[in-house]
This record gives sequence, structure tokens and C-alpha cells, in this order.
Amino acid sequence: MELYRRVVDVMLAKGIYRKPPRVNPPSEIDFIDSQNYLTGWFGHHRPLSVVEISGLSYNMVKVIIKVVLEIGFAQVCQSKDVQKYFLKGKELCEKQFSILSSILSKDDLASPSSWVSEITSSTTPPYSDKLMLNHIVILVAAAIGYFGAGASVSQRRDLSVEYTRLMGQVGLYAEDGAELLIKHGWLEQPPLADDRQKLIKKK
Repeated sequence: MELYRRVVDVMLAKGIYRKPPRVNPPSEIDFIDSQNYLTGWFGHHRPLSVVEISGLSYNMVKVIIKVVLEIGFAQVCQSKDVQKYFLKGKELCEKQFSILSSILSKDDLASPSSWVSEITSSTTPPYSDKLMLNHIVILVAAAIGYFGAGASVSQRRDLSVEYTRLMGQVGLYAEDGAELLIKHGWLEQPPLADDRQKLIKKK
């Protein structure tokens, strides 16, 4: 936590830290008195809550970081099929960022800025293709959990549906990554439970 605070302080000092969208604090406590609070598919829907804004903003920052990593990794990796996978992920993340951004913009809220311009022009690989691909596949798996967390705190039905759709897209992309790791012999199998049926048949 101390390291995180120091990083944020440096980013604030350099003017590169983008704060989440700001809302005006309420003057009094409000209680929900209608199920219309949950709607969001048809017609007019209520503005986003601060919890929903936080979830959208956090997931957008995560998506931006992944775009930057995938462009940088595609720029330096040696394997063409791994490069193709990174570029596919970049396109997917850009589409997802656009979807999340449009949700915020409908409520006149700002989106996090992109850091793509910060990528250097180097084509010298600092890491192996194996390490870079494993890193992206792990991030992709984590992204499903973050989208799930965003969905769990969203009380507008349209947001839950959108998060579910995004999770499905990411899940398919993660599966492609696992298949690529297996193809290159880079996916280590974790310890498995004993196969009781197989042990019984040995007797």
C-alpha cells in the first residue's frame, strides 16, 4: 500500500494520473422507492451510481493497460502466431473500452485517458515470447474476475448484461491463449487430484 501511494503521488506530480469521474455529493440521504431503479433496457434509465461509475472506470483503466502491453509485446515478440494473438487482444480491448466509454459518456462523464503514446519505438525483446504470452493470458483470466466484480455491484440491468457479454468475449480470448501456450509447450500443468477411477482400474 505504501508503494502504491508513492506511485500515485509521483503520477499526480507529473500530471499523468487520471482521477475517476467526479460527481457532486448529495445534500441528503435518498432511499430507493421504485423498482425502476433496476431498469435500464428500454426507454429512460436513471443516471449511474457512484459504485457503478467506479466499476466502469476501474475496468477501463485495466483495459487500457492491457492495450498498451499487447501493442508493446506485439512490437517485440519473435513468434508470428504469438504476435497475431497480441494484436487480436488489442482489437478486442479497444472495442471493449469503446463500449464502457459510451456508457459513461451517456451520463456526461469523462473516460480515463489512453497511454498508447507512451510506448517506445524499440523492437528489442526484453522478455521471451513464453513469458509475455503467459503474462497476457494471466491478465486475461483476471479480467474475467474484474468484469464479474463490476457486474456484481451494478444494480442497473443493462450494465449486468453488458458485463456478462464482455466476460464471454474475454473467456474465448483466454481459451485461445491457453491453446497457444499448449501448442508451444509453455503451459505447465498444476498438480491434479488423484484420478480414483484410473487407480481402481489398475487393480
